[in-house]
Amino acid sequence: MITRTPLGSAGAGPYAIAVDGGGDVWVTLVHSGRVARIPAGGEPEPHDLGNACARPSQLAVTPDGGVWVTRNGDDRIDRLTAEGDRHSVPLPAGTGPYGIAADPGGTVWFTAIGATAIGRLDTGGSASLIPLPPDSGMPAMITTGPDGGLWFTLNGTAALGRIDPTGTVALHPLPDPGCGPVGITADAHALWFVEIGAGRIGRMTPDGDLREFDLPDRESRPHAVVPDGAGGCWVTLWAGNALVRLDARGAVPERYEFAEGDEPHGLAVAPDGAVLVALESGYLATVSP
Repeated sequence: MITRTPLGSAGAGPYAIAVDGGGDVWVTLVHSGRVARIPAGGEPEPHDLGNACARPSQLAVTPDGGVWVTRNGDDRIDRLTAEGDRHSVPLPAGTGPYGIAADPGGTVWFTAIGATAIGRLDTGGSASLIPLPPDSGMPAMITTGPDGGLWFTLNGTAALGRIDPTGTVALHPLPDPGCGPVGITADAHALWFVEIGAGRIGRMTPDGDLREFDLPDRESRPHAVVPDGAGGCWVTLWAGNALVRLDARGAVPERYEFAEGDEPHGLAVAPDGAVLVALESGYLATVSP
């Protein structure tokens, strides 16, 4: 079953989703400069970031309950709370923050598309940028791996990268130079990532054991990925207007269709097991498998 909750005005652009420790759902509205919070059993509450052109992109939840959001349009990262507080961290012009993740210690890491770097916010809110090797390509999304390192996708050069807390970077090229990796996540054993340019899902262990699975529709443009809790993953198909689940062997036992033009992007799994999908057409979709 799929239920749809409208978020903001038409064209607000729901894009990424996170669920905080209290079960509240947070969604970036990339085209309106807002983040929506949906408390359990409640109605959506908009949090205005003070700039309609901020382009809030990705979200991360820290152990202290804070929700961090990258502002790709005006080079800032904000910390939001359920009580409505907001703290904004300015970054150098042209940084282009996009992907974001928090490590177990509460340090926030982000990808800097414009600077071709990985950024770090320490617990005091001080930002620093760690340059990537020349010609690394566009760093997109980032996640904490099962080995404790921060892993990220390099969309422009078809590679995964890893950075450790000391700032040491290692790159892991993928076999297909045109695969264009974007979304990345991790379970207890491996990393899952999407190859948007190839219609393929990858799984790689921290020691480099790589498996790749072709989707039934190679033109479906997979975008975001989260673990399914059973050794597989959920994936949004941007061009395919669908949500699919892959099992640990790469088979696709479940598929859920959205309406034409819905443009599914970010997703998360709620505490009750429902899968939450941001539809850029203006809705939060709740899929109950």
